[in-house]
Amino acid sequence: MTIEMNDGISFMLISDGQILAELRAQTARLYPGIVGIPGGGVEPGETWEQAVMREAREELSVELHDLRYVCSLLDRTHVLIRCHYYAAESWSGAIECHEADSLLWLPLSQPERLDLEVDRVALREYLRIYGAG
Repeated sequence: MTIEMNDGISFMLISDGQILAELRAQTARLYPGIVGIPGGGVEPGETWEQAVMREAREELSVELHDLRYVCSLLDRTHVLIRCHYYAAESWSGAIECHEADSLLWLPLSQPERLDLEVDRVALREYLRIYGAG
């Protein structure tokens, strides 16, 4: 039996003790209607960092600065996804919501407000490595 594995990325925007989360659209292919950390897929030939930068531009209209690697976690959806989490505490451009139903700022101290366990683990790992932002 062969298990298909895809790479994905997620990016944490951190500001003033909060993390930017998205309420995913009900029409989203993966995890419709959940509150989670923004992210997307890695295109062929793209590095993880390039994917993060592209997805941040596409989804939020921002350019991330001082990108920090946080962790890579396995997540099983319809296929097995190896999700690579990054964090940025600075960016340029006004945040716009292009793909999600809405965006919300959540306290870093409340990872339980994220619906996916994999996102909660990644946020805890960010706090363990980098502190409270």
